[in-house]
Amino acid sequence: MNRSNVRLLDLPDEILLIILKKLNNIDVLYSLLDVNNGRLDILAQENTFTNILKFPHRYTYALIDRFCIDILPRIHHNVKCFITHPFCMKRILLATDYPNLTELEIFHFKQGITFDYLTIVSSLRSSFQEQITNLTLINDDKDEMIVSLKNYTTNVYSHILIFFKNLKELSITGPYPISMYPGLSLRYLPSTTFSSPTLTHLYINVKTFDDCLYLLDGRLRKLTTLCVNIYSIDEYSTIVHNMDKLFNLKCFSLKSFFQFKQYDKILSLVRRMSNLEKLTLYLPIKGRNRVIDGTYVQHDILDYMPQLHSFIFYICTYVETVDLFYKLSNEDIQQTLTNIGQQHVTSIVNYIDRHRAACSIFSLPFQFDYLKNLGNKFPNIIFSYVTHLLVQDTDPFEHEFFMRIARSFPLLKHLRIFNVESQVLDGLITFSSDNCQLHSIIEYHHLTILDVQYAHRDYVEQFLNETKTFIPCLTEFEFSVDHLKTVTKDFTREETQRNCAKVKRIFPRGSLVYSKDFFLYFPSLYK
Repeated sequence: MNRSNVRLLDLPDEILLIILKKLNNIDVLYSLLDVNNGRLDILAQENTFTNILKFPHRYTYALIDRFCIDILPRIHHNVKCFITHPFCMKRILLATDYPNLTELEIFHFKQGITFDYLTIVSSLRSSFQEQITNLTLINDDKDEMIVSLKNYTTNVYSHILIFFKNLKELSITGPYPISMYPGLSLRYLPSTTFSSPTLTHLYINVKTFDDCLYLLDGRLRKLTTLCVNIYSIDEYSTIVHNMDKLFNLKCFSLKSFFQFKQYDKILSLVRRMSNLEKLTLYLPIKGRNRVIDGTYVQHDILDYMPQLHSFIFYICTYVETVDLFYKLSNEDIQQTLTNIGQQHVTSIVNYIDRHRAACSIFSLPFQFDYLKNLGNKFPNIIFSYVTHLLVQDTDPFEHEFFMRIARSFPLLKHLRIFNVESQVLDGLITFSSDNCQLHSIIEYHHLTILDVQYAHRDYVEQFLNETKTFIPCLTEFEFSVDHLKTVTKDFTREETQRNCAKVKRIFPRGSLVYSKDFFLYFPSLYK
């Protein structure tokens, strides 16, 4: 061990820094400061390791003690950003003064944190109320658990802007890509609610599209970047909003993960942003008898934005095929994109049931983490950012389809399957030849959530049978009880057991009897 240490210390500083940069800054400081080696002591106090300190989600009291007593007082002048759990935040922030601290990120944030730390009587007030300019909150509160969004907006979101006097950037996200944390709700509240003379960048979820319009009514007059996820668009809303031009806005992102009809309202908003340089749209639209294609994108959006240099989009039109007076063609839609000079784009037409089609156009590379209604026919591209995927089609999904999914979605974590059609070939051999290897095994290395509640039982077979699919990280499983019992032969079939070994949460559809065989099948359940 001593000889290894000697060889490490014989390396030049440049090489040591390359090695240490691969470690967490907290680990570097905890391990190298005060180890009776002046050279390592100096290296550990480099700005690289002391500017941004990210404390682990699972910390020990010994680690916090050591930092607060020994380490932070020595490096306090270098610290610019803390990323921390709320329960140790107060102690860390009060351990010493941080004259250059401007950024704070709090994970596992809940509304109680506001009442405990961000109040007039809080001991944190005098130190950081004026100092913090960038604040990020990873919000663990659940939208459905909040009785009054009006009160939540007033007591949490608005209070944050009141407490931090010089806040320039505020980002509120959830712990997962599609997290329904309480959305900002400004309806029926004064126009001074959630207002700021300093805020320039805002990233937040809002309850309705009207709340997005409220944010742009002048209460955030220095805003240059606005990124919102909206939960709904009220088609019956009669609220009249400020329609002034938004000359200051340079970057705008709007995502809706729920279908809506009010496409024209979106157009009215973005046309107010004539100086926009970057636009991001994720729009699932219903209630139209024409598909939004490249021609519409050009005439409805791009013609109004002469300064635009970045346009990232996914626009999916859900149409009732009986309402169409022309035949849907993916090639025709693709041609409209080519005609307007959009080269790095593509389109997909998928019939999700007998009378309805999902027609999507999107920029490449696909930069969103969520994709719905993908069918058997999709382009041969890599969706590098997608972690949540819903597949649906009127034709069955065969084994080869799921091989393509594994290749095209390398970071897939959550998969939902809507398909009631039996696999044509695989359905004929299900249960009859467990040990006969007819397919190459598909591996989903990152898949943690699988939902086959509304899928044919063949897809339960497809994913649980280890001779077809290997899912080493599956922890959450949603299924039909009847299908699961049939496929697993009442939880006695060996070939379908391994993929269930790490499942900790289940969501059964139907009545489930928790037998001894069941718990042997799911040994990690509720641990």
